[in-house]
Amino acid sequence: MKVALIQMRTPADQAAALAQAEPLVRQAAAAGAQFIATPEGSNLLQRDRARMFEVLKDAEDDVCVQGLIGLAAELGVWLLIGSALVRREDGGAANRSMLVDPKGRLVATYDKIHMFDVDLPTGEKARESEAYTPGTEAVVADTPFARLGLTICYDMRFPYLYRALAQAGASVITVPAAFTRPTGEAHWEVLLRARAIETGSFVLAPAQGGRHEDGRGTWGHSIVIGPWGEVIARSDDDEPGVVMANLDLDAAARARQAIPALKNGREFSGPDTAR
Repeated sequence: MKVALIQMRTPADQAAALAQAEPLVRQAAAAGAQFIATPEGSNLLQRDRARMFEVLKDAEDDVCVQGLIGLAAELGVWLLIGSALVRREDGGAANRSMLVDPKGRLVATYDKIHMFDVDLPTGEKARESEAYTPGTEAVVADTPFARLGLTICYDMRFPYLYRALAQAGASVITVPAAFTRPTGEAHWEVLLRARAIETGSFVLAPAQGGRHEDGRGTWGHSIVIGPWGEVIARSDDDEPGVVMANLDLDAAARARQAIPALKNGREFSGPDTAR
């Protein structure tokens, strides 16, 4: 399976986002990628909540989302829109991952479950729950290559989600992200490698990188990790670009056979919090 991760510096406008993403997706397809993944917020990054809701669209009316779906069909590739920030039917917002097949059909969606509500030591604050409605369902999807488990960014800090996806048969787990720079430098690679090792899965993590129009800074360093925890390919910076990798999909089965942690887990009780 030849995969490509698209690293972006998404602006605060859907049309401009598509203009940035399209040549990178075409580059990846021309290099032979069968599966291409873009980062979190591929269509729009705007941390000002009021401004974001002014420009937020339904997925069906979002020029970037529809442009990427059209590209998948034109190029004949599987494309994961790592996430798009879209309007929900109830008027709220969703941070939604969308898997598109080579005919341009939307075959799976996943709404980010874990909201990034933090107060960082640098003084930076984030309250995703004030803007987005969290998802409630873990999602796996079948492709001709492998069963995929879909996650987004902050999800990576919750190992139980990854274990559930692996136990549901996922051998490739996607983690599109827009990681902050301080948390990215400290935690990005080590957390992703841990999730790969714990589940015996490939981890594909396309990232946002650099200083964005809305003022935020993101870490970049998109990375592909194997089921033994090895780094297969990565970007060493935060510049927009393409990271290519060839995956030996049998490696997941070998890792799980060597260390059958998915089978060896046991139910337990406690601890007793009353003490």
